[in-house]
Amino acid sequence: MKRDLKRRAFLKNAAALATLVGLPGALTFANADRNELLDAACQTLPGPGKSVIGLKVPPIKEVKAAVIGLGNRGEEHARLLNAVGPGKVKLTAICDIRVDVANRTLDFLQKNGGQNPAVYSGKEEAWKELLHRDDIDLVTIATPWEYHVPMALYAMQQGKHVAIEVPCAYTIEDCWKLVNTAEETQRNCMILENVCYGDEEMWLLNMVKSGVFGHLNYAECAYIHNLKELLFSKTYYYKMWRIRHNEARDGNLYPTHGLGPVAQYMGMNRGDRFDFLVSMSSKQANLDAYAREVESDNEFFNRTEFKHGDMNNTLIKSQLGRSILVQHDVTTDRPYNRINMLAGTKAFHKGYPSQMSVQGKEHDFLSDDDYQEYRLQYAHPLWTKLEKEAEKNGGHGGMDFIMLWRLVDCLNRGVPLDMDVYDAAAWSVVTPLSELSVQLGSVPVRFPDFTRGRWAEQRELGVMANP
Repeated sequence: MKRDLKRRAFLKNAAALATLVGLPGALTFANADRNELLDAACQTLPGPGKSVIGLKVPPIKEVKAAVIGLGNRGEEHARLLNAVGPGKVKLTAICDIRVDVANRTLDFLQKNGGQNPAVYSGKEEAWKELLHRDDIDLVTIATPWEYHVPMALYAMQQGKHVAIEVPCAYTIEDCWKLVNTAEETQRNCMILENVCYGDEEMWLLNMVKSGVFGHLNYAECAYIHNLKELLFSKTYYYKMWRIRHNEARDGNLYPTHGLGPVAQYMGMNRGDRFDFLVSMSSKQANLDAYAREVESDNEFFNRTEFKHGDMNNTLIKSQLGRSILVQHDVTTDRPYNRINMLAGTKAFHKGYPSQMSVQGKEHDFLSDDDYQEYRLQYAHPLWTKLEKEAEKNGGHGGMDFIMLWRLVDCLNRGVPLDMDVYDAAAWSVVTPLSELSVQLGSVPVRFPDFTRGRWAEQRELGVMANP
């Protein structure tokens, strides 16, 4: 009798979990067992169209761009696209449901460069009206996570290239929708992972591709950022959307800032791929404690039983045997850190602060002089070229500016983008897979192959091939 009760409880949880992580056909899991659930998570779906690996589109002399979502990130997109400059990009339209927010961005653009984009605001589906315009080549999407996929799908279906803030999607099903729609429409769908354009990250990438590290075998990366005050703010995140994810979900909710650069160092989807992961979360205590300290009129005052653990550790194994530790912690008082640790057969690096050791140079980190020699010798040409502009325009130390400049430049020249929809899906799917692993007792969960077998093809990363 007890066994039957446990079986029924599992079946109920399996169906709920399948829906939570967005498994295709989730409602069919009424009679599922655990193995069926795990098999469904990693299944490769048939392709509806031609692959967009290496997608090239005709050069666009001046990219006509639109920005949807003008809050914390989207306003920055508009500002930095404006800074990229006339002749390369023109802002055609901007959109935010909040009229005052949209008008604030419009006012900035009119006063700083004289751009006068059309404004869409004041109603839920204003973004759809914007996407019906025929004078838009590129749309950046910086809305709450739950809107990323529907907006990106509709934009591609209207013939637009899209660039989506991180993570692009947070269910397995939605990751597949992005891939399939990009293939059907032959449009670019890029993840706006700004950290891939950081000075330190591009320096490391250049050293990796130049052979300094030898064979890569291990990395550690993270998003460690104390966000408690912002999570509970009544104004910082629109309708407090981000704390609601921490209330309802447990896993690595924000993996790509640390993982994106590591995936590029290791050539994921370009000769290797993520194979499986194991994820576990610590007990949650910090959000409950902070909820007791906020104002009594805060919706989350004295709230308890937030699901997201204080620290999530997700360990990924690649097809070629590499391993990657990805941490997520947005509630403890640990100082900001993305770790950025990389180990190869010839060299080792750790970030925060950046230190490096090299085979044959003692058994300690490099001296300041030796370290600076490597920094100068292997500085990425894109940073060398744009350093002054990056310093002037900023955006997380200039990485945001360089990311958007590079995106526009690739479209100007008609060369493939640095990151494609398969990267967007592979990096973002860590979230639902980690949730699945946590909920099933930290079991191994395999990754879907969004490239449908083409990950094994050796191909150079765009930012190295066409800097």
